[in-house]
Amino acid sequence: MKAFTVSKAVTALMLAGLLLLPLYSYLSGNIFIMTLFTRIVILALAAASLNLIMGFGGMMSFGHAVYLGIGGYAVGMLAQEGTGSGFIQFPVALAASAIYALVIGALSLRTRGVYFIMITLAFAQMAYYVASGLARYGGDDGLTVYKRSDFSGLINLSNRTQFYYLCLACLFAVIFLIWRIVNSRFGLVVQGLRSNEQRMQAIGFPAKRYQLVCFVISGTMCGLAGALLANNTDFVSPAMMYWTRSGDLMVMVILGGMGTLFGPVMGAVVYLLLEEFLSQITEYWALIMGPLLLLIVLFGRGGIMGLLGRLNRG
Repeated sequence: MKAFTVSKAVTALMLAGLLLLPLYSYLSGNIFIMTLFTRIVILALAAASLNLIMGFGGMMSFGHAVYLGIGGYAVGMLAQEGTGSGFIQFPVALAASAIYALVIGALSLRTRGVYFIMITLAFAQMAYYVASGLARYGGDDGLTVYKRSDFSGLINLSNRTQFYYLCLACLFAVIFLIWRIVNSRFGLVVQGLRSNEQRMQAIGFPAKRYQLVCFVISGTMCGLAGALLANNTDFVSPAMMYWTRSGDLMVMVILGGMGTLFGPVMGAVVYLLLEEFLSQITEYWALIMGPLLLLIVLFGRGGIMGLLGRLNRG
């Protein structure tokens, strides 16, 4: 009971901090912190979407960042062609991500283990090289988004505070949806497939169908993060979907705690704050970050959320 209470208290403090961040930024005059945490919230959303298939579904996708790129390019390409309405850009970003996830999932789920990981990585790299070859949309140099998505005056994405709260609302909505999914009959079947796929198939559940639906939902959620990220940076590039970005998302999930509702959010906050802090100290910050993450993984089984529980029981 203690472990549950402390974990819940830490999560509540983190969420309260995210909610009150614009107030702190206004009172302190620190504008940069709003920019930093907007990025953190968006990538936390992407990590949470990966956690749905990796933490709850046992599907280790190493190409999840491809949906960030697809969502981002949907916004950037439509803006380039003169379509600036968010009511068009965001649905297109979600639909494009869902379709690509359907294609990847339908083929990748025919395999298991390391083969599944490699196929998802291969599809992500394919999209990366296609984006690099789109000369009309910047190619390797990327594409500048000169105007953010327009929602007909309902919300102004050029306003830092409004955009931040939109991103935070999307994060909370995605977490709520994941909670509903994992506690539904569908979610229980997906988690059962993670534990023992052969037994679930013997009972009569169509395993691949359940996993494919879960895979598509996850990719669509990440596509939403991509659309938000394009508006946040006012720029999209093939680097958004490179394999190293997928690795970053996996680290956030593992660091926070796979298979926990708020673990990926905690992991994203800690990982990106640590990255920002170390990069200001030295240009070789990755040499420090790597061993630190390794120590956390070795001695913090279950990530930060699991570590909190064990410290309390001790």
